[in-house]
Amino acid sequence: MIGPYIKKYRIFILSMVIFSAVAIALFYNVLNRKTLPVYTPAMVNPELVDSTLQEVRGKHFVADFSFVNQNGQIVTNKDYDGKVYVADFFFTTCQSICPKMTKNMAMVQKAVASNSKVKLLSHTVFPEVDSIPVLKKYAIEHGVDDNKWNLVTGDKKKIYEMARKSYLVVKLGKPEELYDMVHTENFVLVDQKRRVRGFYDGTNPDEMQRLLADIEWLTQKE
Repeated sequence: MIGPYIKKYRIFILSMVIFSAVAIALFYNVLNRKTLPVYTPAMVNPELVDSTLQEVRGKHFVADFSFVNQNGQIVTNKDYDGKVYVADFFFTTCQSICPKMTKNMAMVQKAVASNSKVKLLSHTVFPEVDSIPVLKKYAIEHGVDDNKWNLVTGDKKKIYEMARKSYLVVKLGKPEELYDMVHTENFVLVDQKRRVRGFYDGTNPDEMQRLLADIEWLTQKE
């Protein structure tokens, strides 16, 4: 009796088996799908965020900007439109964390050299020292690809505003000097829509592997 019953309903049983297998596979993929947060100011350490934005939980985008790079060329947000990019803050005479950060950013540059969807952007926090010639010398010494990586200088107030209001990564310096900044080791990952998608310790090579994986995901998935 069992044999004829199975034979009669074999198409239905086979269909259910296939449907169940597909459903399980889809469910597994959903559970294991990689996602990256879209950061808002309220999600970040308040020390790194301008006081006017610390409670903002809504949409947050990197603001328009205009600086000058190591070649004396004006670099604006339009040069990064539609790109995934990594931003950081440094200064050329820094002897503490900057050498490690620059070395790791150079490693990232090498890893994304053939990916036209990715760029890098480093801001000096001491524009009074880091003139265009100084940045150019630093760029040459550290193997900066001018087509991939901009080292920029400009008005200190504007750099400060980008650091605190857009990238959410720089601490305040001396209280008596409003725009004195203590830059952090953070690398910031920005997506094609100018949204902050990740923070990474720029002194840690292992963190660079996480950054590269997230860059790959953004350029492939979004």
